[in-house]
Amino acid sequence: MSAQTTTAPTAPGRLTFQGVAIALQTLSLLFQAVTAGLLLSTSYGEVLHGVGARVMYGASMLYVLAAVLAWRPGGGSPRPVLHASGFLALASLQVVTGIAHVPGLHVPLGVVMFGLSVLALHRSLAADPRVAA
Repeated sequence: MSAQTTTAPTAPGRLTFQGVAIALQTLSLLFQAVTAGLLLSTSYGEVLHGVGARVMYGASMLYVLAAVLAWRPGGGSPRPVLHASGFLALASLQVVTGIAHVPGLHVPLGVVMFGLSVLALHRSLAADPRVAA
């Protein structure tokens, strides 16, 4: 007979480590949108956008780590890990298109990433924890 463990439901609106990682990722993507505009209009925009890119990529890696740590102890659904890994793949593609100066892919991908990150943040703060899975 095997024992099945589950994670305890969190209170609605309670921010977990995974929620903090998603929030940091979302804020870094918003910062990237702002610095993209500065990139076109100021001399220091490129520096800010480059620093923001590194922070965003680090936040995406932190999101994967947080998803794995939330998944392993309780043996819950691996879906958040797949979402975080997919987002890290998108972030990698975003870095490649940015370095290659392909704005036709880089800009729309950034918009999609921001939308997906806002959606993930909303799900992490959802009233019903099963919605976040």
